[in-house]
Amino acid sequence: MSNSSINGVEKLVTLADPRSPAAEAYKDLRTNIQFSGLDRQLRALLITSARPDEGKSETLANLAVSFAQTGNKVLMIDCDLRRPSLHILFGLEQEPGLSNVILEAGGLGSASKNSAAIKFPIQETGVPNLRLLPAGLQAPNPAEILGSNLMREIIEQLRGEADYLFFDSPPLLAVTDAAVLSTRLDGVLLTLKANKTKRDDAKEAKEQLEKVRANIIGVALNEVKSGATRYSY
Repeated sequence: MSNSSINGVEKLVTLADPRSPAAEAYKDLRTNIQFSGLDRQLRALLITSARPDEGKSETLANLAVSFAQTGNKVLMIDCDLRRPSLHILFGLEQEPGLSNVILEAGGLGSASKNSAAIKFPIQETGVPNLRLLPAGLQAPNPAEILGSNLMREIIEQLRGEADYLFFDSPPLLAVTDAAVLSTRLDGVLLTLKANKTKRDDAKEAKEQLEKVRANIIGVALNEVKSGATRYSY
């Protein structure tokens, strides 16, 4: 698959314009994350936001591309089972995906022996070293799925699929999904949008993560105008 066949390529600046200041910013973010993991290994990361439409999925996709461009094997997992979008960005199918895996494993109460041989419907994105496990069919109980013991086992098995795992989720202040999932992963990157995210929302999102003792590794502020800083880069 060529870059031109990826539906959301215009939103994936790391592909569309890899020498742009925005693409360079993702490279800086990648480096910061790698250095953040010197004392505590950061391989499985949640990228979320306070409210909808704050750029979390686009941030995740661009960051994943940036990691893949260094030769790392990267797997994106769409855990936004309510409004999945990663498959749209890469021009892929939503099903089968994560929720299908849950059903085929026997549901949330399935025993460990039933989940030991799970085959994940992972899709190639067309970007070298980058793959996607989409959300799958719409599930009636996303929070229960993400908080289940089966999901814990799925995450552990997925660690064997790539060097880095990037998990998307619904916004923190909309539903409990992200807070539940954050406790299962190595760190959380909170995405905020310039001139949109309210200060109180950002503070509340941070507090929610702290309540569940999630490892907040930092904040990604997107859609900052280049003129808002002294230098263009």
